[in-house]
Amino acid sequence: MGRALAIANRQPVRLAIDALAVAPGEVILELGFGPGRAVAKLAELVASGCVLGIDHSSTMLAQASRYNRRAIAIGRVRLEQGRFDHLPWPAGSVDKILAANVVYFFRDNGAEMREANRVLRPGGTMAIYATDRSSMAAWRFAQKETHHAFDHDDLITLIRLGGFSDHDMTIMRPRMGFGIAGLLAVVRKPKKRFIGRMR
Repeated sequence: MGRALAIANRQPVRLAIDALAVAPGEVILELGFGPGRAVAKLAELVASGCVLGIDHSSTMLAQASRYNRRAIAIGRVRLEQGRFDHLPWPAGSVDKILAANVVYFFRDNGAEMREANRVLRPGGTMAIYATDRSSMAAWRFAQKETHHAFDHDDLITLIRLGGFSDHDMTIMRPRMGFGIAGLLAVVRKPKKRFIGRMR
């Protein structure tokens, strides 16, 4: 399953990583790292930085740890098993967040997005990729009991629930292979919000 996920996610993950514009020395967090292929790519890009990752699955943690064993040994990669709504990192400690094909498992109350917002530093960026509801409707494994499907407006709603405004986000509609419709959101946390009365 891990190998199949790596193949299916290759193009969406590449798009999302490109959207992050990762720079050397940054701290990058991947939500739902699966077999760890994206973690390895991110570790190459950050050079002197660090890649953090969290996944619900102990099986994926074992696979990703094996795949990234050298980077883990030198401290370039740190992987955890845990929940997206309770991240084990301090507020403002992450420069960029990658969330490719994981929002299907977020709850409607926005708890996971609020946690992402919390750990993201002011000025940081989050890239979210999801297959559009119109394409997922034909996939038997992606039923409403297991996957929360998204269209453009649903994704905007989820990002707002995380405490971001419409000014913080850009949503694109990339066309993937086999005519699959995708959604790619790039969310930037403001460096500082100015609140005051108009004069």
